[in-house]
Amino acid sequence: MAHRAPITLITGSDLPVTDTETPLLSSALRSLGVESEVAAWRNPRDWRQSPLIVLRTPWDYVAHVEEFRVWVTMVGGVSRLKNTPDVVLWNLQKDYLLDLQRGDVATVPTLLFRRGQSNDPSRALSELRLQCQWEVVVVKPTVGINAGGSMRGRIEDPVVGNHFAQLLQRGDVLVQPFLPAITSEGELPLIFVDSIFTHAVRKRPKHGDYRVQNNHGGTVGPYEPSAKELAVASAALACSPSRTTYARVDLAYFEQGPVVMELELIEPELFLRFSSKGTNALAHSLKAALIESCITK
Repeated sequence: MAHRAPITLITGSDLPVTDTETPLLSSALRSLGVESEVAAWRNPRDWRQSPLIVLRTPWDYVAHVEEFRVWVTMVGGVSRLKNTPDVVLWNLQKDYLLDLQRGDVATVPTLLFRRGQSNDPSRALSELRLQCQWEVVVVKPTVGINAGGSMRGRIEDPVVGNHFAQLLQRGDVLVQPFLPAITSEGELPLIFVDSIFTHAVRKRPKHGDYRVQNNHGGTVGPYEPSAKELAVASAALACSPSRTTYARVDLAYFEQGPVVMELELIEPELFLRFSSKGTNALAHSLKAALIESCITK
């Protein structure tokens, strides 16, 4: 049997953008005397031979959601997965935002529509406008990355209604008010390792857009969060079903205060290129997890 590195960093078979972070993490692990390897989650493999498996860039899971659920559960049963399967499965659909709301975490207002829930999606949006008085909304699927399937528009716009109806035919859908602060102040991802804050960045959309991801023309730079922003992010992270090894909490401003846009616990970009502290902290955490897995095996 070919020698395998003790830490396996999970990727996908078809990445929409280049992975620039895994080499940084691999280098940091190597400096600690720990070797790692990269493997695509859908490729045949005896996962029992991998002592520690770490999700990093399996970005193609959105096209294979049920297969990914099965894989996460299986791997968690034969090896040690980070983040843990309960965290990953809870975070897989964005309706976890409702759990944050129930936990009194400052969160962007979010309404969930289940697949097949409405026979008249346009009427549902019209009623929503009267109920919430939202003029401009963002409609998005509950499973997605890089703003895939997301649309911003006026709630009465037929194009938005049609998009909403199409999404409902395929799965569950979230409707949220559009936050104008994203176009002016941007989005604020805060990164945590072992629930301890390490660094943050600010992501801004290109002019005329609201999507902050780089594949949509967004830009990113270092950011120093306020005490209030740290408190909101920490409160969101505390809602996770188990302690996380890595986490990213995306904030934006709504009605003068920071709110959680997303809690990224599966395969987030951690912006390691902006923080050697964050990179080293994650490497040390994974080495400790590896040692623990070998002791308890």
